[in-house]
Amino acid sequence: MKASDFGPDFLWGIAVAAAQVEGAALEGGKGLSIWDTFAARSGKIKKAAVPSVACDFYHRYKEDITAVKFLGFKIFRFSIAWSRVLPAGRGLPNQDGLGFYHRVIDECLQQCLVPYITLYHWDLPDALEQEGGWTAFSINEAFNNFVKLCAVEYGYKVKHWIVLNEPFGYTSLGYMLGMHAPGKTGLNNFFAAVHHTALAQADGGRILRSEVSKAHIGTTYSCSKILPHTNSPNDELVARRIDCLMNRLFIEPALGLGYPTADWELLERFNVRFATWRLTARMRFDFDFIGLQNYFPLTVKYNPLIPVIQAWEVKAKNRKRPHTGMGWEVSGLHFAGIIRQFAAYENMPPIMISENGAAYHDKLISGRVHDDERVAFFKEYLAALLELKNEGLNISGYLVWTLMDNFEWAEGYQARFGLMYTDFKTRERFMKDSGHWWKDFLAS
Repeated sequence: MKASDFGPDFLWGIAVAAAQVEGAALEGGKGLSIWDTFAARSGKIKKAAVPSVACDFYHRYKEDITAVKFLGFKIFRFSIAWSRVLPAGRGLPNQDGLGFYHRVIDECLQQCLVPYITLYHWDLPDALEQEGGWTAFSINEAFNNFVKLCAVEYGYKVKHWIVLNEPFGYTSLGYMLGMHAPGKTGLNNFFAAVHHTALAQADGGRILRSEVSKAHIGTTYSCSKILPHTNSPNDELVARRIDCLMNRLFIEPALGLGYPTADWELLERFNVRFATWRLTARMRFDFDFIGLQNYFPLTVKYNPLIPVIQAWEVKAKNRKRPHTGMGWEVSGLHFAGIIRQFAAYENMPPIMISENGAAYHDKLISGRVHDDERVAFFKEYLAALLELKNEGLNISGYLVWTLMDNFEWAEGYQARFGLMYTDFKTRERFMKDSGHWWKDFLAS
């Protein structure tokens, strides 16, 4: 298998996110984000890690973008920290923050890399969270103003935009389960955050369309093939419920289908509360591409003791399945399966794999990291992707997660996904064997 097997127009890139790599949490006029405050007070981040320095991309962006070029990628996906350009979430922009992203964009263009900007990658300004964050009606006006600011500021030189990163991830983990920032819990918080997010993804797309000439606009979804542990009716029932939440909750409103109520009465009650026909129409937007981000399939079984969803994960290691250092099952077969599921929607735009990668327990020995498991992971998943391409599925590109080991949300600095190893004492980077493999692959 060679990169050229995917065709001359296939897009290869790599992705990072502001809160995970930038650091400089209080430099250049930046305001606090919910991850700055959550990490400092929650006690839920492994080893009490905080993102205040992270990978120091804020000061090292030139060398990191040079590494992207060295590896042979054509696309560099990064996000704009809302609180860096609007410290209070709204109001007067921070010129230092705006200038930083101009410098990042200009460096990409100078290195002949195509910048893909993600507008929201989980790092809400803390000032807006004090108003209720994504649960508050006012969030949509603030978000729309943020999108317009970025579109007007950068749209003359950036044409590729991603509105949201993994909306189910931040609404479920941050507003229902409390595991991620801002640490809220409960279905009421979750459903309010879901609805405002579903409106935001379409509103954001429309603003970009109106403000940026020749814009290429997408949004991204985390997705997992949901598998019942057995073929019992109860296991199949809860698998459908989890599929509604993880895979259908945001794509179907964007396609004009409304919320996926047919398979779960709980979502029908949510729909009656939130989704008038006018709002259903507002949630639709014709994206130019949809980004899918897959890391693992999920096997579930019925458990009546679990509130509401009544589902329990059956972990990969308990089923003696190959898994990553995070315990996530490795399966190119099910990677292909979830892509087919999304591709089956009528009027589905082209699909880009906007994140894919794996964390392992990497060790730096004499300046080298021998991560054969990660190389095997990429080979398996790329082979599955090539099979889909050869079947005729409209898949436009693939972005690796991620350039370097970073602040991995609640995992702190313990989960290493990067093609470069980060020494978090010195912030020095070391190219892993997987990075060298990608360089050779992209040249093939």
